[in-house]
Amino acid sequence: MIPGLSGVATEHKLDSNRTIVYKEAQFYMLAVSALVITFAFAVIYFPAEGGTALDGNVTRPLAVIPLLLYALYLFIQWQDVEDHQSDNSGVEIRVLRNWGRLVVGLLVILVAVELLVGAIKGLNATFGIPQFLAGVTILAAATSLPDALISVRAARDARGITSLGNVLGSNTFDLLVAIPVGVLIAGSAPVSFSVAAPMMGVLTVATILLFTVLRTDLILTTAESYALLIAYLVFLGWVTGETIGLFGLVRV
Repeated sequence: MIPGLSGVATEHKLDSNRTIVYKEAQFYMLAVSALVITFAFAVIYFPAEGGTALDGNVTRPLAVIPLLLYALYLFIQWQDVEDHQSDNSGVEIRVLRNWGRLVVGLLVILVAVELLVGAIKGLNATFGIPQFLAGVTILAAATSLPDALISVRAARDARGITSLGNVLGSNTFDLLVAIPVGVLIAGSAPVSFSVAAPMMGVLTVATILLFTVLRTDLILTTAESYALLIAYLVFLGWVTGETIGLFGLVRV
């Protein structure tokens, strides 16, 4: 959704490069696989009491698995920074001022996301929206809104690599850090593999689609951006169908 919006919102074609295509996109697929393995271990070694054979609990030791993979991701990024030769000396950049703006921006995002989540919970209780549908549509879109605004802004400034890198990087962080940190804080978290496996499959297909359109001439055209938006609408239709029992691929 976010790359599609970014491509439509700008007059420029979103430039990509081989780093985005062959490192970021493929590492994101690796992150999806690592989380699937973590969920599988949860079902095998920590089955939920009173649940089905596909229900388990993600414990703190299991949460360390994706965190270790993210540590590897940071190491790779650090090595790339060390190897990079920049043409910009950065003499005219006010470093402390930009760090301050970054911190203030993060605080604003933190407060805004907290308010968004609270509002969605209230709407969910008021209108009786199923938790699965609310989680993968409304809540996911609301909490991803800051990423969308950042990517669209970068795209309008003709910084396609920054726009696309933000999407893949933030999604990698969500999978390998956000979920495990929540488990570390809570102690454990229930997981249903019958729900997790199909959703992870969708993430893999979405990443392959993005990988494909980015690899064609290493740009994201307007037509390809609309194709990504259509794919997201198809996803919404599928999730809605699952919620009302039309398909039955996800056993909520």
